[in-house]
Amino acid sequence: MPNLDINNTFKRTSNTYRLVILNDDTYDEVLAFKLSRRSVYLGVSITFILLVGLTISLIAFTPLRFYIPGYGIKESRTALQLLKIRTDSLEQSIHYKEQYLEGIKKVLSDGNPQQLDTLPLILPENKQSFD
Repeated sequence: MPNLDINNTFKRTSNTYRLVILNDDTYDEVLAFKLSRRSVYLGVSITFILLVGLTISLIAFTPLRFYIPGYGIKESRTALQLLKIRTDSLEQSIHYKEQYLEGIKKVLSDGNPQQLDTLPLILPENKQSFD
């Protein structure tokens, strides 16, 4: 493995390169850039930082923040919890009422209910008489 010279590495970052964009038909120069590795790294880094900053500011300072789960004001979260509790209790009461109505429909539609409430009692026979 070759030894890396730190001074040589830093010198390579300042070497300039030329990026030329040519017209394919006429071979005329359309654009020409003088670039170094350092300038390309700085340009990409600055662009990345600007995009991240723009995204964060867009979310933080616009109503888009309310679409992020868990983000928002405390009052809205407590109101949401109260609404969830109310809906659960309403669903439960509707379920109970539906069961009650189903029982009434069964009784009204069929004179003989399918299941009896009582079990047949088996009484032992008395062998002693009380005369």
